[in-house]
Amino acid sequence: MVLSMKTRRTLFSPSFFLSALLLGSLLFSAIPAVAGEALVIYSGRSDKFVKPVIKAFTEQTGIAVTLHSGKSTALLNKLKLEGAATSADLYLSNDAGNLQKGSDLGLFRPVSSDLAAPIDANYRADDNSWIGLSARARVLVVNTEGEWADKLDSVFDLADPVLKGKLGITNSSNGSYIAGVTVYMLAAGREKTRQWLQGMKANVEGKVFNKHSKIVKAVARGKKQVGLVNHYYIYRHLAKHPDAPIKIVLPDQGPDDIGVAWNVAGIAISKHSKKSAQAEKLVAFLVSRAGQKMFAEMNMEYPTRGGVPAAKQVPPAGSYKVADVPMAELGRQRDATLDLIEAVGMP
Repeated sequence: MVLSMKTRRTLFSPSFFLSALLLGSLLFSAIPAVAGEALVIYSGRSDKFVKPVIKAFTEQTGIAVTLHSGKSTALLNKLKLEGAATSADLYLSNDAGNLQKGSDLGLFRPVSSDLAAPIDANYRADDNSWIGLSARARVLVVNTEGEWADKLDSVFDLADPVLKGKLGITNSSNGSYIAGVTVYMLAAGREKTRQWLQGMKANVEGKVFNKHSKIVKAVARGKKQVGLVNHYYIYRHLAKHPDAPIKIVLPDQGPDDIGVAWNVAGIAISKHSKKSAQAEKLVAFLVSRAGQKMFAEMNMEYPTRGGVPAAKQVPPAGSYKVADVPMAELGRQRDATLDLIEAVGMP
């Protein structure tokens, strides 16, 4: 189900708090009681991206970790609702927008400068209240056997009417989608982004996908000719299907173009955690070279720590132009982005 824009806007309203609290009690009622010594993470990332790294941390330190998984926005709301009574020691999000929102709401405890130092300043909060752990690029996946294999080099090409019925995008409630629109709005301007959204809306004809992986599959099977996805979905598909007729296009690389939109997944320590020392040990592991290497090699994401390379299949960071938009702006400009998406009526 695609959330309406009105539903998304009521995220932090009092009435929504109560509803979400009741819903949250149902969603998490099946989770066993947490052992007192275990760190609790409210995780907005898919378990397959997180569990291997958490397992390595536990094996190294002996500190147990319990994941409460769900949608990043819903879990942030849950953390807000619970206040000092929360069991969460850390919050893990797949999107810088939610991380910055939580920081602005005062939900997090900043980590020390020494702990944050290995991570590029562009990929963490100004006050170190959240730390980016891995980055992803917003790219085009193109069918190499179709007529558009070598004709697309910008995200703004996706608004061309000739792509009607041939374009795959996620629904507009997707966090990466919203973050991408924010980047384009800040880098290219609101009006150009509005026209782009209108063109894509016409091209998808009301049919959108609920997962990026499904877009990649649709392009690989020729059901769509091009899709807008996070880069790692392409490489994961190719790892399983090396002969799939798809390729990645890094968009907007011309001298006057905006560059590729980036976003980060990251972590923050709950302000009310009673195990902040153990929580900092987990953060330290995740930003260590070993932890960053796992994100790179297992998830095909970009490490946020300098000096740790991406997987060999992935275009190296720094080898292409990236949009000059600070990650914190993805949270601060979220409402303006939702205004624009709502005005266009994106599905």
